[in-house]
Amino acid sequence: MGDDAYLRASRRHFLRQAFIVTGGAVAAGSLAWALRDPDGERGKPRKSELVLPPGGYAVAPNALLPALGVAEGEDVARMVRAALEAVGGVGRFVRPGDVVVVKPNVAFERSAALGATTNPEVVRALVALLREAGAKEVRVADNPIESPEACFVRSGVHEAAVEAGGRVVLPSSRDFETLQVPGATWIERWPFFWRPFAGAHKVIGVAPVKDHNLCRASMTTKNWYGLLGGRRNQFHQDIHGIIADLALMMRPTLVLLDGTRVLFRSGPTGGSLADVRPGNTIVASTDSLAADAYGWHELLGRGGEPLPAYFAKAAARGLGNPDWKSQSIRKVRAG
Repeated sequence: MGDDAYLRASRRHFLRQAFIVTGGAVAAGSLAWALRDPDGERGKPRKSELVLPPGGYAVAPNALLPALGVAEGEDVARMVRAALEAVGGVGRFVRPGDVVVVKPNVAFERSAALGATTNPEVVRALVALLREAGAKEVRVADNPIESPEACFVRSGVHEAAVEAGGRVVLPSSRDFETLQVPGATWIERWPFFWRPFAGAHKVIGVAPVKDHNLCRASMTTKNWYGLLGGRRNQFHQDIHGIIADLALMMRPTLVLLDGTRVLFRSGPTGGSLADVRPGNTIVASTDSLAADAYGWHELLGRGGEPLPAYFAKAAARGLGNPDWKSQSIRKVRAG
């Protein structure tokens, strides 16, 4: 099947699922907005303002558990489970009845094999584990740079999330609120994709390991960029500063670094299989900076280069520890 035919068929599948998952009228309105709205216009906030819960969505620290759980193998579902078990298991993070937001990177209309988006099989495995742990609802959400509908379809994330028992939440013009982030340089008051977070108890980021032409690497900390609305392209003038702001904005329950494949050049959009190599790794941590530093050294293979500047900027605010080698790590082989 050619690309055009594939996308038409996928969109028909998406529309059917959207009417089932989110309700026909709401889904139709969201899709219509997504298809016509360019980046920078989507997400004009309403007049009300909000703040995230004190301390964010983090769970209590446990010094007896490793800071990083690293699972290697070729079976994605086993790797996701093993990485989580290495840092205490899914039950440490999610309780029965919780509403959980899963934030993958679905920024571009790319097939999964090109490495520019989160592997849909990682999303599938995570959503299934969360439902197994008793999560009342798992909301899978992102505010892509390109058409949200097309990005979720082409990446395979929509199908994987729904089949595993999750609910995909696409951004519409009604779904943004002004978020207060005290102490932030760029986003102290900024439009935020709020709808999936309403009533949520836990938040998990799931980001691929990839090269980035501006900030040198895009992983779990950069992943929160996809929750911003407004004219976010202006942040490119200080990309390291905005990533440090993102670490201040979102204190997640957990992050998963998707190193199943690595976009080692031509990022963040990719476009050629020649730019992707197998990584066969999942990293779980409550510390985004530690997970990302591991990805920089061990998966992107850039241990001979200094870390991008946003690591030091975020660490100086007490938002994580990029010195992953000084922390406890549990590595497991997951088949």
